[in-house]
Amino acid sequence: MEIVLCVTGSVAAVESVKLARELKRQGVEVKCFMSDDACNIIHPNSMEFATGQKVVLELTGAIEHVKYAQADLILVAPATANLISKFAYRIADNPISTLLITAFGYSTPIIFVPSMHDSMYKSISENIQKVKDEGIIFLKPKREEGKAKFPNIDDITLLTLRETSEGKLKGKKILVSAGGTYEEIDYVRGITNRSSGKMGLEIAREAFIQGADVTMVIGRIEVRIPKVFEMVQAESTKEMQRKLVELLPKNDIFVSAAAVSDFTLEKTLTEKADKISSDEDLILHLKPSPKLLNMVKKINPNILLVGFKAEHNVTEDELVSMAQKRIKTSGADFIVANDVSVEGAGFGSDRNQVIIVDGNTFTVPLTSKKEIAQNIIAKIVEKIR
Repeated sequence: MEIVLCVTGSVAAVESVKLARELKRQGVEVKCFMSDDACNIIHPNSMEFATGQKVVLELTGAIEHVKYAQADLILVAPATANLISKFAYRIADNPISTLLITAFGYSTPIIFVPSMHDSMYKSISENIQKVKDEGIIFLKPKREEGKAKFPNIDDITLLTLRETSEGKLKGKKILVSAGGTYEEIDYVRGITNRSSGKMGLEIAREAFIQGADVTMVIGRIEVRIPKVFEMVQAESTKEMQRKLVELLPKNDIFVSAAAVSDFTLEKTLTEKADKISSDEDLILHLKPSPKLLNMVKKINPNILLVGFKAEHNVTEDELVSMAQKRIKTSGADFIVANDVSVEGAGFGSDRNQVIIVDGNTFTVPLTSKKEIAQNIIAKIVEKIR
């Protein structure tokens, strides 16, 4: 896969080096075009280093604007008000604007990542809308401190990978729960677990790359959620249940990767516990939490349901048996089961070892959660076809 990264004269051009390096880490070949104003901010050698290729600074007899116009994607990051407005009216007066007009004629996908003062962003809103109406993709900037700032590099990378993927989940809406729930004891203390949200995030990322519209329902997490996802926060099991009831009918796929508390308090204490009794034992009365997985198919019988089953220090046969029972009680299409006692796997880790259970079993040995997510999404794709 090859993309062309166009760097224009915004101060955010300093971020383009890191963006190019991240795209390279994701296996993308990057060719860079730079405007004269961009060269006043960063030296072309920095982009040559980042991409491993010569930077195009001017058009020559090699007709670079035609040669690279049919790349897999043209990414303009940062995109200035000047460049966006020139493209809106098809003004070709530099290598980048000429490349874009040529690429548009070939129907090559184009992404603009605006970066400028907020007043400028507002003033070219009509030009932005005109270009959007023509099918050009815009990634929303971070609007703060009176500026329309360069988005997070991870968000740009995700959108780039999405627009150059096979799009196996294009048109599908996927709901992913992630993180741990928190059951309040009083306004200071609570019952929770060690879930970090890493597995749920990797599943959401891979689904997004494959073209799905992604909504994440998150409890307590240790990861950043990309702005390209819809995000709904739900701290407690009860709150997560309420949010899922609202969202499940609107989605085609639900991956229940959150570590939902097995127990909740019968009654939340109204004062800080040690104020109630600082010298005596505190007895908490717990009751089982509702099994959220078991309610999913009742709310949306047509949804493709993926559940998770985490156990501690069990045999593989026991783990598979427990997963099969969970399929029967919930109606899940498949269960991802894992033993959190496996060294280097489980909660908070970047790696895991899982067994994917439906009518058959498929073991994914200890590997990155990213690779596990790719296996899970591949299984989902297989199920919906």
